[in-house]
Amino acid sequence: MVGPIRVAACHAAPVFLSARATTQKAISFIKTASKNSANLVIFPETYIPAFPVWSSMRAPTENHDLFKRMAEQSILADGEEIQALQSAAQETKTYLSVGISERTRYSSGTLFNSNIFIGPDGRILNLHRKLMPTFFEKLTWAPGDGHGLKVVETPFGNIGNLICGENTNPLARYSLIAQAEHLHISTWPAAWPTRVADPNSAQDTGARNYDNVAANRIRAAAHCFEAKAFGVLCSGHLDEQAIETMAAGAPDAEHITRVLRTSQRGATMFLDPTGAPIPGFTVDVTTGEKKEVDFLQKEEGILYADLNLADCVEGKQYHDVVGGYQRHDVFKLTVNRERQVPIRFHDPPNLFAEKGDQENFTAS
Repeated sequence: MVGPIRVAACHAAPVFLSARATTQKAISFIKTASKNSANLVIFPETYIPAFPVWSSMRAPTENHDLFKRMAEQSILADGEEIQALQSAAQETKTYLSVGISERTRYSSGTLFNSNIFIGPDGRILNLHRKLMPTFFEKLTWAPGDGHGLKVVETPFGNIGNLICGENTNPLARYSLIAQAEHLHISTWPAAWPTRVADPNSAQDTGARNYDNVAANRIRAAAHCFEAKAFGVLCSGHLDEQAIETMAAGAPDAEHITRVLRTSQRGATMFLDPTGAPIPGFTVDVTTGEKKEVDFLQKEEGILYADLNLADCVEGKQYHDVVGGYQRHDVFKLTVNRERQVPIRFHDPPNLFAEKGDQENFTAS
C-alpha cells in the first residue's frame, strides 16, 4: 500500500564538530516536526557532527587538527547518539533519515559518510555507507560498500536514499529504482566551493563557482524522472560558528572566511515524479501558520510537503526503466550487498570445552 506522507526536510546547521550537542539539536527538530504531523524527518549529509568542507580550502598539512576532531566526534552506528535518536523516533512515532559521520571499532581513524534510517518503533532499518567519497572528501572518509543499497518498506511506500555525489552514479540509482522506490532522499552539504571569486572584479561575484543548486537539482530530477518517484533534496545550513571554526588558525583565515561566506549555499526542496519542483511549506513556531515556500537556502528551518506516493504509478506506463522499458536480456546488473570488513577471524575450538582439557593443557 502506498499513500500520503508528510515529509519534514530539516535545512539545519550542526553544532559544529559536537556530536552530543548536534544530536540534541536534531531531537529538538524531530519534536517540532512531529508536532506538525510529520511522518518522516530528514537531516542533511553527515549532519552529525559536521561536513568537512574545510578540505576544499585548507591544505592537507593544515587539516590534521580538524580531522582529529572529526574522528573524535564521529559516532558509532550503535552508539549513544544513535540510541538517543532511536528513542526520539519511538517517542514521536516518526521515521528518521539522518546523515552521520560514522566511526568504527576496528580503527581509530577510519570514518564513513553514512546515512542511518530509523523506524517509528526505534529499530534501525538501514545503514548506508557512501560508496565513494567525492573529491576532497577522500581526505576524511573511506569508501563504503553496497550493504545499504536498499529501500525501506513503509506503510506510505518504499523509501530510498543516496548521499550527495552518489546521485551521479547511474548504477547505484538503478539499484534503488529496481526495488520499487517511491520516495528518493538525496542529502547534500551546505556548500561546495571549487573556485574563488575575484573580489576586484565587478563581474566575478562567485557565479563561476560550482552551481551547487543546479547540479543537485539536475541529478535529483533525473532520478525522479527515471524512477517515477518523488524526491527530497535535504541540504545542510552553513552558520558563522562553522565558518569561524574552519578558518581558525589557518595562515589564510581571512581568505577562507571570505570564500565560505560568498560560496553558493545548497538548497532544500521537493520534486515530483516528473522531476518538476513542488512547493513546500514552513510552519511558524509561534502561530502555527503555514507559508508556501519553493525551497530553503539561506535560512535555517524545516521545509514540509504532503506527498501522495500513489501518484508514482502513472509515469511507469510511459517509461518503466526496470520493467517494460528495459531489456533484461541485454543488460545485467549484479549488486554485492555484503558488508565489507578489514579482517575475518577464524578462531580455533575452545581448548577448555571438554572436561579435563584444562588439566592437559600446558601453556608454552
